[in-house]
Amino acid sequence: MNSCELTASVTAIANAVACDLSNAEITLLAAILVQLGDTLATIAVQREFCESLSNKN
Repeated sequence: MNSCELTASVTAIANAVACDLSNAEITLLAAILVQLGDTLATIAVQREFCESLSNKN
């Protein structure tokens, strides 16, 4: 899947999910997904950092 297909897919999913949710529910879900993405990014960076330290030793 290329980047254009990926973004189109994400947009389609967002539109499908939003159809059945209130504005408050959409806002809450968006906040949860932002936190999920940030946490996953933190985990990935921490793993890379620890691996780089292990490779130096």
